[in-house]
Amino acid sequence: MSLMSWIDERFPATKVWNEHLAQYYAPKNFNSWYFFGSLAMLVLVNQILTGVWLAMAYKPDANLAFASVEYIMRDMDYGWLIRYMHSTGASAFFIVVYLHMFRGLMYGSYRKPRELLWIIGLVIYLAMMATAFFGYLLPWGQMSYWGAQVIVNLFSAVPFIGDDLSLWIRGDYVISDATLNRFFALHFLLPFILAALVFIHIVALHKVGSNNPDGIEIKKGPKGNRWSDTAPADGIPFHPYYSVKDIFGVGMFLIFFAAVIFFIPDMHGLFLEAPNFEPANPLKTPPHIAPVWYFTPFYAMLRAVPPMFNSQFPGVIVMFASILIMFFLPWLDRSPVKSIRYKGPLFKIALAIFAVTFIVLAYLGMHPATPTKTMLARIFTGVYFAFFLLMPLYSKIDKTKPVPERVTK
Repeated sequence: MSLMSWIDERFPATKVWNEHLAQYYAPKNFNSWYFFGSLAMLVLVNQILTGVWLAMAYKPDANLAFASVEYIMRDMDYGWLIRYMHSTGASAFFIVVYLHMFRGLMYGSYRKPRELLWIIGLVIYLAMMATAFFGYLLPWGQMSYWGAQVIVNLFSAVPFIGDDLSLWIRGDYVISDATLNRFFALHFLLPFILAALVFIHIVALHKVGSNNPDGIEIKKGPKGNRWSDTAPADGIPFHPYYSVKDIFGVGMFLIFFAAVIFFIPDMHGLFLEAPNFEPANPLKTPPHIAPVWYFTPFYAMLRAVPPMFNSQFPGVIVMFASILIMFFLPWLDRSPVKSIRYKGPLFKIALAIFAVTFIVLAYLGMHPATPTKTMLARIFTGVYFAFFLLMPLYSKIDKTKPVPERVTK
């Protein structure tokens, strides 16, 4: 009996390999937009491994946290490299996930039968944001401290329970050692929950099958190809064809990833802000407090909403609504076709405006509020929500092209 047979009798290793790789038939017309799912998994592994390694030297103590980061950077063997892999990886994670989500918007990957797949993906996105939020405080630098202070204080705007809620999150009346300890514990725990969610996401994907640039369900098409008489005619085995393709994408990604780590790890203040190289000082407020770039679109929406009765609660509602509205996307799109290839000009223009809007809001959220920037933030916040709220109308009246019966190249 071979070793593999012995293992298969006790664990379905070959069955899992065949179902999810060797005999998982993906559409044959994937393009470069389909790199980002595998890249997101790669970055998640990087974040977990580098995070565990950093945790071995990090001290979650208000008096020692900043010094422990300096120790990692200056004295630990290759500590600077591990720290920069982790900090750059955080931004890279959001970049590839944003591009992964944008591809879903372009090709209708949220449409039936993938509604649950889209929802699980958004839960992963929320878990990512929570993980990044808890990790933001850990360097115990000026921007970490004051950024966390501002974000936690937002919860105090919730009527009736706000003060108790923010006190519960902090574990103290101000950001303190208790806050640092609980944020470190949660930041260490959440990536493993994130990995479990990614596993569920992949299982759901393989249940309904992958979408493709044409938005055609290959499972419903003709059967039979060179590999199997029962496999979709327009499908090819994920391994080795797309696994090799993904390896090429990983190689290209690692070139850029390494370039950032070795030459501009702070990305000129975008990935690591200058005030974060100063130890946290509760008595000295930075001139401008802003979250990391991947939170700034939502921060801009928060600031765009004027307070009501001296409460920022309306802004908090808008900020959370900007994320929650994405959960309803599968039911907002009324177009008879899925892919942007066959949708009409209205959807294409709306999607282009939405992409520009998100980038502009990110830019506005990075800079201090001025009357002009606040007005722009209000306009673009309205445009952001209009993309979703008007979708049932413009997607229904849009002139679409006929969809071919078989996938194209």
